[in-house]
Amino acid sequence: MSVDVEPGTVAYTNARVLDPARGLDAYGGVLTRGGTIVDAGANLFAGGVPDDATVVDCGGACIAPGFVDMQALLGEPGHEHKETIHSAGVAAASAGITSIACLPNTDPVIDDEAGLEFVARRARETKLVKVYAHGAVTRGCAGGEMTEIGLLSAAGAVGFTEGVTQVRDAGLLRRALSYATAFGAVICQRPEEPAIASGSMNSGALATRLGLKGRSRHAELMMIERDLRLAEMTGGRLHIGPVTAGESVELIRRAKARRLRVTAATAPPYLVLTEDAVGDYRTFAKVSPPLRTEADRRAVAAGVADGTIDAVASDHNPQDQDSKRLPFEAADEGIAGLETLFALTLGLVHDGTGGLLDVLHRLTAGPADILGLDAGRLTPGAPADLTVFDPDAPWVIDPDSFIGKCKNAPFENHTVRGTVLRTVVDGRPIHTAAARDAA
Repeated sequence: MSVDVEPGTVAYTNARVLDPARGLDAYGGVLTRGGTIVDAGANLFAGGVPDDATVVDCGGACIAPGFVDMQALLGEPGHEHKETIHSAGVAAASAGITSIACLPNTDPVIDDEAGLEFVARRARETKLVKVYAHGAVTRGCAGGEMTEIGLLSAAGAVGFTEGVTQVRDAGLLRRALSYATAFGAVICQRPEEPAIASGSMNSGALATRLGLKGRSRHAELMMIERDLRLAEMTGGRLHIGPVTAGESVELIRRAKARRLRVTAATAPPYLVLTEDAVGDYRTFAKVSPPLRTEADRRAVAAGVADGTIDAVASDHNPQDQDSKRLPFEAADEGIAGLETLFALTLGLVHDGTGGLLDVLHRLTAGPADILGLDAGRLTPGAPADLTVFDPDAPWVIDPDSFIGKCKNAPFENHTVRGTVLRTVVDGRPIHTAAARDAA
């Protein structure tokens, strides 16, 4: 929810300052002026706050760069009944997200400059989180004619992807990787070979027991292996995600050791849930790629902790009730992920898998660096995009109370720790927990 704009100079005091990009974890504060960070660190206000500053006492809570969600489907234009840029912005702000990169699978597809300008204009009008857009690799995401990557890059596209699908043709992807290199652009690929990825849940004993067609992890491995070879051939920048299988993490780790220009992301469902969440045909647990085994979950979580996986994205793909309340194999894939991105990812800290700065890096500087955004850092001159949070405050996920338009998520009654108290974009507070509680 939007709240009143604060004065131009703000001193955030009595805070645990976390800047993963600098390895900074110290008690101190942050000073912003207008929409820009002036300074951040320990003992910042030892000599007192500036006379013109409004003081925000963080009460010992953490303050960090605003979170960057590099992969979310927002619905607008064309699917406003599922989500809009405004509804997504309100939902994202409540979770500390200050920047979103939306996927191009809208109607019409974001495959030209007009589509990019539409997203930019709507983001300016909503005045909530910053919204960037990926451009489609092919016209209409149809897998045929390649888009004008150079023109779209100049117009503001932060990456190129087919979004919820993938570039199937190896020759076309090779050309796209080569062409994008001239503009420093990244090609983002959803890792599944579609020819063998036609099942509705993870292939295995559970799928057999439920009588559902299985979807093997080998579809993911085959696509990753192919695309890594193409990245090696072209020298292009390849981003893979969401990664769901343990063997995929190892493939990416080896590729990085060979100094290929590859990055990777995953999403919270693959850090928290397994195929068991499908239970008795629970369509809210139907995602793409599908939920895997406990061994896969542990391997992906370890990949996030050690940096093999560079980012955690929401992979937000909201579906309405009519799309989900169907027989399992007929139901649409995807869940609402914005409002749980932070708390579910922070679970890696609470269960001892990763350190706080390392995990926060996957939500801040990691995705910002992949997309070339001026975000994810508490450095002087950077945009004043901030989140203040209590890392230990517990709450129970109730999808029915989500702010976004759709409530489809398989996390009901899941207890998490980590509550966002304030979200700031360009120095403007766009969410406070107090304002939400009072609404």
